[in-house]
Amino acid sequence: MSEYNHVVDKEDHLAANKVDSALDRINPAKKEQILQSFDSFKSYLGKRIELAEKLGLSEEQIAVTAEKIANYLAANEEPRNSEEKLLNELWKVGTPEEQHKLAHMLVRLAQRAG
Repeated sequence: MSEYNHVVDKEDHLAANKVDSALDRINPAKKEQILQSFDSFKSYLGKRIELAEKLGLSEEQIAVTAEKIANYLAANEEPRNSEEKLLNELWKVGTPEEQHKLAHMLVRLAQRAG
C-alpha cells in the first residue's frame, strides 16, 4: 500500500481528508469485529489514538479525526448496540461545536480503554 492510502504520511502529517477512504478500505469482517461491542470499539479506537500520540499528533488533531470517523459512522453504519445508538443520536442532534466537544470526550474515553 502506498503512502497515499494512509491518513498519516511518512512525514507524520495528518491528512484528515483521507479518513473516509481509509475507513472504506477496512475489511467488512474486521469492521464487524470492531463494531460488535462498544468495548471492542473503544479498544480499537484507543489503540489508534495511542499510535497517533506516538506520532506526535495533538489532542486537537486526534479530535478532528475522531469527528471525521463519527461523521462516517453516522452516515454509513447502523448502531450495533445501545451505546452506539446513544452516540449516534447525540451526534445527529448536536451542533458542529457540540460534535467537536463530543469528539474530544470520545478521545479521552478511548484513551482510558487503550
